[in-house]
Amino acid sequence: MIRVTVWNEFLHEKTDEKVKSIYPNGIHKAIAEFLGKEEDMEVKTITLDDENCGITDELLENTDVMIWWGHMRHWEVPDEIAMKVKEAVLRGMGMIFLHSAHHSKPFKLLMGTTCNLGWRESDDKERLWVIDHNHPIMEGITDRFFELEGEETYMEPFGIPDPDKLLLVGWYNGGEVFRSGCIWHRENGKVFYFQPGHETYPTFYNENVQKIIKNAVRWAKPVYRIPELICPWMPRIEE
Repeated sequence: MIRVTVWNEFLHEKTDEKVKSIYPNGIHKAIAEFLGKEEDMEVKTITLDDENCGITDELLENTDVMIWWGHMRHWEVPDEIAMKVKEAVLRGMGMIFLHSAHHSKPFKLLMGTTCNLGWRESDDKERLWVIDHNHPIMEGITDRFFELEGEETYMEPFGIPDPDKLLLVGWYNGGEVFRSGCIWHRENGKVFYFQPGHETYPTFYNENVQKIIKNAVRWAKPVYRIPELICPWMPRIEE
């Protein structure tokens, strides 16, 4: 059983009527709902407003894959909490960052770069081109591309280190392109950044988006996990 924790900032759904109408129980609950239907996943949700942002050592030890959505309150996540998440990934926990989580503290710590990009909210259509159909995250996405009728436009340059693999490229009808699906390995952990998911669009109800997130959870689950990050002295194996 893959133990999934969905973390959400949970601001817009409480303060913006349009967002509330799309995600009445929060983006985290919408994601947890479709993941929870999978027989190999058990899902819990936490938010920024929970004590310690919902993140404790015990929670991280009992999470195989964490999904992170944030937008306007990145700075409210304490540095020590962000570091705990980073270190959990280095020890083996899988991590999926969605949409504006590109500016979250844990993502920036794991990337070591600004993670800046260009953006525009203009109701553009996005066409997501599949770069590698053979990757497990793309399983079941059989067409060359799929489309979202409305999304926030993200555009290059995107201030990230070169991905281990680029899985998706987004094209917008305003003419921009963006690296919309990227993966990295960080020591023992796997990281997936997936661009779609602006709060004013029903993106997380899209069948292809849900399929990619479900596949990403299975891909990111730990293969090998270590209890702590240390640099130990070791004796000789043979005399």
